[in-house]
Amino acid sequence: MSVASGAETGTYAQTIVDLEKQYLLQNYSRHPLVLHRGDGPYMWDVDGKRYLDFIAGIGVNALGQNHPRIVAAIAEQAARLIHTSNLFYNEYQGPLAKRIAEVSGLARTFFTNSGTESTEGSLKMIKAHGHDIRPDKYEIVSLDNSFHGRSIGALSITGQPKYRKDFEPLMPGVKFVPANNIQALENAVSERTAGICIEWIQGEGGVLPLDPAFCLRARQLADQYDALLCFDEIQCGVGRTGKYFGYQLSNPAVMPDIMTAAKPLACGLPLGIISANERAAKSIRPGMHGSTFGGNALAARVALEFFDILDGLLPSITRVGDYFRAQLRELATRYRFITEVRGYGLMVGAELSIPGKAIVERAMQEGLLLNCTHETVLRFLPPYIITEAHVDEAVLILDRIFQTL
Repeated sequence: MSVASGAETGTYAQTIVDLEKQYLLQNYSRHPLVLHRGDGPYMWDVDGKRYLDFIAGIGVNALGQNHPRIVAAIAEQAARLIHTSNLFYNEYQGPLAKRIAEVSGLARTFFTNSGTESTEGSLKMIKAHGHDIRPDKYEIVSLDNSFHGRSIGALSITGQPKYRKDFEPLMPGVKFVPANNIQALENAVSERTAGICIEWIQGEGGVLPLDPAFCLRARQLADQYDALLCFDEIQCGVGRTGKYFGYQLSNPAVMPDIMTAAKPLACGLPLGIISANERAAKSIRPGMHGSTFGGNALAARVALEFFDILDGLLPSITRVGDYFRAQLRELATRYRFITEVRGYGLMVGAELSIPGKAIVERAMQEGLLLNCTHETVLRFLPPYIITEAHVDEAVLILDRIFQTL
């Protein structure tokens, strides 16, 4: 059935839903919405209804949809070369790794397909580092309320029981401490610690920024005990906060040994990175790790194009993000169930004293896409290209919904 004929009969969307229910693993709780196309910060469903997209594929579609430079780069590269495997060189991995080194301050990069795969590679780097020192140096310190991915290794350092409980026992040797509790961190780190893993802003945990003083103490403890400090920038990195990476929000920046990132890197194509300083990178030697798809020619070419565009967007990400939080805080003066508005740049969370799921569903009906994390936090990860006018449009919809609660 074609999109056109299905839309005309009114059955196409239901056909898509029914096919997924019959043939896909039923692990997602999807909204009853079949998206068909996009342009800029807007999306349209198969029935032609328009939505302002303030979740952007959970932070992936950083330039929205149909960005002319990204479309042109994909078309040109797809017609030339898509994939070779990492048995051979392609023209783009080297230049992209150089660009990442310039903006991150980290010397070397390994390319992956996703944030979870980046987490897995970082764990191997940490484990190998500890093993090179002595066999009992394998412990990892992570944070309560954290989220690092869905694989067994990533779940092992994810500090939310709801994600872990169905798969335990997980990887041993992980200690969890409360975010921003320096005393607990000091008590957890020891000579057996191989690595400390931190999200600079906890995304799935409710858009909770960490205290730079806590991260600085983690840096000092990692140095004291010869452990590797890893910052998970999968959600808060690559421009989302108005800086290239979240750790650059502190002044001076608290530098990690390892940094993981993914979501917006290739504007919707699968691409992740593990970037590391020389101290951490030396722990992975030839044959110890690999990726079939990571950094293929198409994804790496698009990521290079994205970085060229991102350079000019960083000031507006900060400006529009500040404006957005100010407008949400104005709503909070009128609606007492908004208890806090937080975040940096275009990573914004609105904490509620009521469940947020119904608000997300109402917003979708009104033509605004967002999501709720931690049950009571409205999470906004809009494309970097939005303007104050798009913020006004979103806030007007939210205001209309809040009036009915």
